[in-house]
Amino acid sequence: MEQFRTDILALLTGILTCGSLTASGQQQFSEIRLNQVGFYPEGAKKAVVPGKASGNFYITTPNLSDTLYTGNLGAELKSLHSGKTTRVADFSTFRQSGTYVLLVPGQGYSYPFEVSQEVYQEMTKAAIKAFYFQRASTDLEEEHAGQWSRPAGHPDNKVLVHASAASKKRPEGTVLACSKGWYDAGDYNKYIVNSGITTATMLSAYEDFPVYFNTLNLQLPESNNTLPDVLDEALWNLRWMLTMQDPEDGGVYHKLTTANFEGMSTKPSEASAPRYVVKKSTAAALNFAAVMAQASRVFRKYDKEMPGFADSSLVAAKAAWKWARKNLVLYDQSEMNKQYAPAINTGAYGDKDVSDEFDWAATELYLATKDDSYYKAIKAMPHKSMDLPSWGQVRFLGYFSLARHEKELTPAAKKNYPKLKAALIAFADQLVQAGRRHPTKYRWEAMRMILCGEAMPWPETRELH
Repeated sequence: MEQFRTDILALLTGILTCGSLTASGQQQFSEIRLNQVGFYPEGAKKAVVPGKASGNFYITTPNLSDTLYTGNLGAELKSLHSGKTTRVADFSTFRQSGTYVLLVPGQGYSYPFEVSQEVYQEMTKAAIKAFYFQRASTDLEEEHAGQWSRPAGHPDNKVLVHASAASKKRPEGTVLACSKGWYDAGDYNKYIVNSGITTATMLSAYEDFPVYFNTLNLQLPESNNTLPDVLDEALWNLRWMLTMQDPEDGGVYHKLTTANFEGMSTKPSEASAPRYVVKKSTAAALNFAAVMAQASRVFRKYDKEMPGFADSSLVAAKAAWKWARKNLVLYDQSEMNKQYAPAINTGAYGDKDVSDEFDWAATELYLATKDDSYYKAIKAMPHKSMDLPSWGQVRFLGYFSLARHEKELTPAAKKNYPKLKAALIAFADQLVQAGRRHPTKYRWEAMRMILCGEAMPWPETRELH
């Protein structure tokens, strides 16, 4: 009670000295770190409070008029990287839906946040539809793009084979049609290795939660067809990826690009620089093989809507795998530019170690075919060190695919699965422990929740049994 009186006195002092404490007032303290989007009612809810604060914290209405929860700040923690002192405010037991702020007497209050069972619904839609706005080769109509509507850019129906990519049947200057696909993060080029991990993530999301995605309407041009919208969007890039494979040998061009980055002020519809497919690479072929194998699994149930697509995707995946096994070609742009013109000075996405790409591609082909020869091609099961996925480190994608499809494994894979599962759980535990030691890393707790099927943010869950 004494602490409560002290806290109220501090609050009243703040009101008297700084004016009205409203959500838009001067007492908002942006250094209180929490999920500004919000939390699930049954999920974990934590904030990180910097400085010398101690004692109680409060969950209040946005106008600070009603206090709905009182908690104690945790023990003092020091960041190894910044030297900052922080404490954690854990209000996981607060489960009432609504919009709130977190108040720390003497410090101020947080940005508003929401507690809701559908707290991430709009963010989910926005995250996926962001790729629609990145589409090449199509008009973005106002009906679907709103204020971001624009004319089509880069039809990519006259893409040139760069000297580095020339072959006997496709000599330098050969004109290819390579439309669709997504623009990269900050330029108008299209890359296999980094759009591959994105497409795979979207396909994995659908594999895990088909019921959810079957009804998620993103207001895409294709929303009225019978495919889920998330697959419609993934398909826009898959169609482009398929054009990047040389049908003569199965190799995959590393990227589709201009020689130099086009200026940021150049609108897509006004860009006119020549575009090329450049050198085939092992990394591109293996990324392609993994994604197409996964696509063959996902689109198999839509044979009626897309006859033959699953089969052709698997054929393409196998051809790319076969090429990669025969050709170790690491993409080195500086070396390439010494031999061929024009020089290419856009994002290289080079990778000096493709062992993880081999493991990922072998895993996805195994799951698509149940052919143990692909499973036996996986070199590390599990690898001695775990890494979260990125465009340059994709081994974990294969591991997680095996975990998600545990019940479908053949005896050879089932035999080794307990060891892999133990390694995945141990890795997740490491991330959780790191988050507990360093409060700015609490986001990693989600990894353990995903791996163990705890408090998943979707209508259905998968568990590692």
